[in-house]
Amino acid sequence: MTKRSIDLNAFPYPMPMVVVGTMVNGRPNFMAVGWVSRVNFQPPMIAVALGKVHYTNRGLHQSEAFTVNVPGLDLLEKVDYSGLVSGANRDKSKLFSVLKGEVTGAPMIEECPLVMECRLVQVVDLPSNELFIGRIVGAYADEGCMTDGKPDIEKMQPFTLTMPDNRYWRIGPTAGKAWQAGKALKD
Repeated sequence: MTKRSIDLNAFPYPMPMVVVGTMVNGRPNFMAVGWVSRVNFQPPMIAVALGKVHYTNRGLHQSEAFTVNVPGLDLLEKVDYSGLVSGANRDKSKLFSVLKGEVTGAPMIEECPLVMECRLVQVVDLPSNELFIGRIVGAYADEGCMTDGKPDIEKMQPFTLTMPDNRYWRIGPTAGKAWQAGKALKD
């Protein structure tokens, strides 16, 4: 196989699709986000990258709190819509049943099977984006989406995003067990 040079605007595949919630000017606001990742084990931290032009950024700076809501496939249409329109022009909180986080009061989406409530700890200013790093101060999962007390990906049915083709994807069957599949190569 020969590698071929491609556009530098390449992305790792796939990216988890989430909805970030925060208060903006006293109102819950939500935005679809594909650029999200856990970035620290202890204390648990997560980062989301948002273009500097987004209305949601104001709320993250104002409230210093946000939620990362992991939707199931049943919310795909609403999630996509929450990324198409700006909270400056539309009240996107009407799309979902809104709960308040127990620790920060940041808006959470009741319909999402997994929600992480975060307190903002750092903002990294990048050329076109801001990287918001939050400490996870609360984590909530629907009872029906758990197995042995842990979130179950098959029950949650999250979806992913690929760019630059801009497509959503279902999660497929298990491919192997982490920290097990490569053990035979250690010997």
